[in-house]
Amino acid sequence: MNAPVRLGMLTPSSNTTLEPVTTSMVAALDDVSMHYARFRVTEIALTETALAQFDDSAILAAAELLADAKMDVIAWNGTSAGWLGFEADERLCQRITAATGIRAGTSMLALNEILAATQVKRFGLVTPYIAPVQDRLIANYAKLGYECVAEPGLGIQDNFAFSQVADEMLIAMVRAVAVHKPDAIGIICTNLRSAPLVATLEQEIGIPIYDTIATAVWKSLRLAGVNPARISGWGKIFDVVG
Repeated sequence: MNAPVRLGMLTPSSNTTLEPVTTSMVAALDDVSMHYARFRVTEIALTETALAQFDDSAILAAAELLADAKMDVIAWNGTSAGWLGFEADERLCQRITAATGIRAGTSMLALNEILAATQVKRFGLVTPYIAPVQDRLIANYAKLGYECVAEPGLGIQDNFAFSQVADEMLIAMVRAVAVHKPDAIGIICTNLRSAPLVATLEQEIGIPIYDTIATAVWKSLRLAGVNPARISGWGKIFDVVG
């Protein structure tokens, strides 16, 4: 029996969603196993204290713990580069690989790769974030040439509380964005329980939906040499060829 492909996920400490959802996504792949390491993240804001949570030293320490278990890929399954700037994730991936010798990816860099591969120009956002974070996110995408046509946010700052957003609210937010007919919808937050809703919503609205838990899995599989199209029932994202 061949050794399984081991995918490591760096997880915000107060996140209760990405681990069960990610594990469910790959459940049918008997040659892939998921592993997790946490570092402290409790709020999403632009204050000095909140931004300091994403200091590379804490994330690298978690990555090094995953490296002890011989991961094939390590991914930052989080969206902080959306407001910090995408260069933060590029730098983080370089540092993880330099420190561990393991290939690295992130949810946000994977989302950007997917947007480019699917030739998206106009997109909609669904997030739980407060307005200053949302505004920074939209500005960073504008720098890449993407037009945000709709961006409902929930004004929540507490990271744990994101996991408590009801399915009905998430569905309503996606439908509200779909009215504006974007090329794609990005659900940006890895503590929203939106990924299990994506396939059904895509059938209803006819627009691709890229959830940031799914983007991390998509990229991790690709980096590990596993075809993401082997995952079914979780939306069109897994058929994207980057």
